[in-house]
Amino acid sequence: MPVIKTVRGKSPEIPEDCFVAENATIVGDVTIGRQCSIWFSAVVRGDVNFIKIGNKVNIQDGAVIHGTYKTAPTTIGNNVSIGHNALVHGCTIEDNVLIGMGSIIMDGCVIASHSIIAAGAVLTKHTKVESGSVYAGVPAKKVKDISEALVSGEIHRIAENYVMYSSWFEE
Repeated sequence: MPVIKTVRGKSPEIPEDCFVAENATIVGDVTIGRQCSIWFSAVVRGDVNFIKIGNKVNIQDGAVIHGTYKTAPTTIGNNVSIGHNALVHGCTIEDNVLIGMGSIIMDGCVIASHSIIAAGAVLTKHTKVESGSVYAGVPAKKVKDISEALVSGEIHRIAENYVMYSSWFEE
């Protein structure tokens, strides 16, 4: 059974068509959209600020979603994939974004739509990622523009695949 807890009078809102793994943790002021999946050992911690997650978002194994008390909530748009062991903290991620495995997104960052954050990238505080970009490195910098093939072949494909994968776990 996943850990789903009320904190300071706020309870997570999770639609019935979402998959939440048995050892995932979702607490506090968290609103999750339709067809989302929260995978094994992922933590979505809305205890110190709110977290709003759009539709068709997958938060993969070991990822942590959090914010900063009174200053930095986390907002995630639609059709977003957050890779294994990523840390997403007090930032805004717009629609159609891929956050690579092990990447770190810090407070105040804004990742515009149709963008990819490479695996292992570190976006320092208040980084603004322009739409249609790939950012990589430590600290992360723009390395190229995204082609339409990358948008459909990676961003959309991964989001759709995770909707399918979660259906495999229906009881």
